[in-house]
Amino acid sequence: MRGWTGNGPPFSFAAEKEAGSFVAVKLQVIRKFLWLALLLCALFAAWSWFRPYAWNVDPGARCKVMGVEVKPDQSYFWLTAHLRMNSGESHDLRKPMVLLTASGDVVEPADTTFGGTVEHGTTDIWLKFWLESDQIIGPLSLRVHDGVLSIKSKRGAPAGAGFFVTHHW
Repeated sequence: MRGWTGNGPPFSFAAEKEAGSFVAVKLQVIRKFLWLALLLCALFAAWSWFRPYAWNVDPGARCKVMGVEVKPDQSYFWLTAHLRMNSGESHDLRKPMVLLTASGDVVEPADTTFGGTVEHGTTDIWLKFWLESDQIIGPLSLRVHDGVLSIKSKRGAPAGAGFFVTHHW
């Protein structure tokens, strides 16, 4: 920084280069590219965070899937589905909730947990299923109330434990 006269900034990333040099132009291009990349990453993160588990939800189900957790256990899998009731809808305890596999098996939940408040009633439901390895290979659907929700739409078993926020796994 020889002979700084007070015109322009006293600091530059390109040491001892003139203000209009090739290095300064290159740094401006890189800076703009990094800002654009940061903006695109933020938009993708926001889209991933706010997208629904499935776009076309059966209204007869009265709820939607928020996420699914899968944990391997020897040659079996624990599948936990988190459901959220639609606003203004109530849960009917008289109607069974079962998982339908691609092979036609009907699996009842091994555990059911309800969440909510006294004012709003049941707002969340967690269903836990014990599945054999051949049952989790194909697509899975959940029959709830008078509708069917997609839990898994792809073929193949998960490689290990995971939490899924979309039915495309």
